[in-house]
Amino acid sequence: MKRFPSVKKSADYQRAYQRGKSRANACLAVYVFPNGMEGNRLGISCSKKIGNSVVRHSLARKLREIFRRNKNLKQGLDIIVVVRKASASADYRKIERAYLELCSRHHILEEEETDGAMAEF
Repeated sequence: MKRFPSVKKSADYQRAYQRGKSRANACLAVYVFPNGMEGNRLGISCSKKIGNSVVRHSLARKLREIFRRNKNLKQGLDIIVVVRKASASADYRKIERAYLELCSRHHILEEEETDGAMAEF
């Protein structure tokens, strides 16, 4: 089984925080910094202020799944997601919308290619 592409080193987090671009909404804050690699890596920061370990790990699992399912991003980026208190009570869809909104504001979403069949409707 392939390993999940995640940011592990503290230096990589610090580089993204200090030199990366940030955007935020009520649920999440997202930092983006080029990593010089072929693929993207995800880093999740979820403090104890958010809730107990069950809540924090549940949010981390949801964010990893959102990252895994939404591959239409520009490549070669470290994406650091800082979870905010409002996420603790949010469902999966709300967190996914917040994540995709921030990716769109970062201009890292790639346009989905269509074959033109739906262009008529």
